[in-house]
Amino acid sequence: MVAACLGGIRNASYDKRTRVTANGHHIVRLEFSSAFEMLDFVQVVSDHVSRSVGLDDDASHWVGVAIRESVINAIKHGNHYDASKRVFVEFETDAAQPELLIRVRDEGEGFDPETLADPLAPENLLKSSGRGIFLIRNFMDDVRLQRAPEGGMEIRMVKRVQASGV
Repeated sequence: MVAACLGGIRNASYDKRTRVTANGHHIVRLEFSSAFEMLDFVQVVSDHVSRSVGLDDDASHWVGVAIRESVINAIKHGNHYDASKRVFVEFETDAAQPELLIRVRDEGEGFDPETLADPLAPENLLKSSGRGIFLIRNFMDDVRLQRAPEGGMEIRMVKRVQASGV
């Protein structure tokens, strides 16, 4: 575990691990306390991994927005701002497939994704919250919400690299 003291991050802890699996997948794992101060650190890692897999600037931006929304949801709704609970973010790339797989997991109780309110329903249009997962689904190519086997809730997001000129 490393105590972070850079870029305004104080008293938040994180663990960053990178590895390449036997099948050529490159995986970056982040684990940190439920602190919004970690969002910028996650963004830096996201930007780096997005560029390394070949996403253009526009796609990298929307991936970053999706990850920020996911991490905010994990801290706020999953872990209920409990600094003793952790957030787990995993970036995975595969040289054989031009795409980025991202997992964000909290240690909360979880929820049934089917019960999410429709943010486009007339009664929800003026509400100040409730659009995060809707936006994530629009920014990413594939999104799955599920209870994690380790406990908590996990969102799995995929962004595919578009061929040049598409």
